[in-house]
Amino acid sequence: MSEQPQNNPKQVYDLRSAIALLENIAGEFVSTDVAVDPNAELSGVYRYVGAGGTCQRPTRKGPAMMFNNIIGFPGVRVVTGIMSTRERVGHLLNCQPDRLGFLLKDSVSHAITPVVIKDQRAVCQEVVHLASDPDFDLRTLLPAPTNTEEDAGPYFTMGLCYASDPDTHESDITIHRLCIQSRDELSMWLTPGRHIDAFREKAEKAGRPLPISISIGVDPAIEIAACFEPPTTPLGFNELSIAGALRGKAVELINCVSINERAIAHAEIVIEGELLPTVRVREDQNTHTGKAMPEFPGYTGEAKQALPVIKVKAVTHRKHPILQTTLGPSGEHVNMAGIPTEASILDMIERAMPGRVLNVHAHTSGGGKLLAVIQFKKSSPVDEGRQRQAAILAFAAFSELKHVILVDEDVDIFDTDDILWAMQTRYQGDVDTIFIPGVRCHPLDPSQTPEYSPSILQQGVSCKTIFDCTVPYHLKSSFERSKFKQVDVRKFLPDFK
Repeated sequence: MSEQPQNNPKQVYDLRSAIALLENIAGEFVSTDVAVDPNAELSGVYRYVGAGGTCQRPTRKGPAMMFNNIIGFPGVRVVTGIMSTRERVGHLLNCQPDRLGFLLKDSVSHAITPVVIKDQRAVCQEVVHLASDPDFDLRTLLPAPTNTEEDAGPYFTMGLCYASDPDTHESDITIHRLCIQSRDELSMWLTPGRHIDAFREKAEKAGRPLPISISIGVDPAIEIAACFEPPTTPLGFNELSIAGALRGKAVELINCVSINERAIAHAEIVIEGELLPTVRVREDQNTHTGKAMPEFPGYTGEAKQALPVIKVKAVTHRKHPILQTTLGPSGEHVNMAGIPTEASILDMIERAMPGRVLNVHAHTSGGGKLLAVIQFKKSSPVDEGRQRQAAILAFAAFSELKHVILVDEDVDIFDTDDILWAMQTRYQGDVDTIFIPGVRCHPLDPSQTPEYSPSILQQGVSCKTIFDCTVPYHLKSSFERSKFKQVDVRKFLPDFK
């Protein structure tokens, strides 16, 4: 059943209101006044406090965290982990955690176009720094952290990159890894197929720079909406309209001060610049580590040899700004990437076979991208085999998906133990494994290389696999779980939740 997006009664409209909401929920937010080094130490702290995801153990699910005292950067705070748990995303979007995929799916259908604030200066422009000022230097102005001591340099990991098609003027917003290369230059890694890369290619062929704004520290609804991908949001679909649906109100944009582009009006920080045509830079030119930064699969990506360059023209920000950051392998990436993935899969399968798929979970172990668990209900003998068709549709809905695990309606797809129980008792490898070799997937999976397998012709190609852990329909009566008596536990433990 379609779920109409609803406003959050405790209205969240920017990063500060999101933090205020979390501060009033026990266990969801902590802060520290102890001085912290943004070079590896800040991320090292949060790895233990609440990163989760695919981070090296020990780590855990924990609260979001504010660092109020950044060494070398007085007056700027750094926050991380705003969306590191599914439960926290539920609080921020006023939705039960297991229904978030449905909320996102329906928000695409109820999109609200963003609006531009004119003839006034937004809060994101309370303070303006122009790159033409001889004292301007990104490296001393903003405390972009490094995740590890091997990183190619300081990174902006939660920058909402906004640009427009040079011909049609249709706009797109996505999150990309941005490494500070000099006082006024950023390298930008764009994975193949991203819309902003298509805009950049058009501008480059015409020999023109592409204006681009980078909004940091915004309403979490915008950050999660920006992670939708084709075919759910095709070229020309502005994902800000999904965030508008989530809040029941159009996202407000503001004209930039130094370029012909727009930025998110309530952002904490906005970097304005131009993607330069034909200019390329080695990602680790300042450190020579050969590494970039930790990415969602839990490994540190290799430094790219030739990345496009953003020439920064200005930085604007709120008074006493908050720089938002994330750890690449953290649960935050899982949720930002994974919940839109769930929405896309739910939408495509529901249109093809209504009522069969009950829910989808983009599992933490795949960083929200590589693994989906699909809960499928077989209602009649003719449904046998349709569960595998649903898995094929999931691969079509999200091209970077690598594995699908299919389970029955009695399995909790948000409980890994239950998923693995289904695999141990309802799966035989020789008959329930379906291989689809030679399909494009995601280049950050280190196993997708010719060196790993002779079946892989080039990096980023994978053997996609379906693990069918559903019971054959004619055997369902032999696989009923033990039925325990339904009781009210609060009679015995009044505080039980």
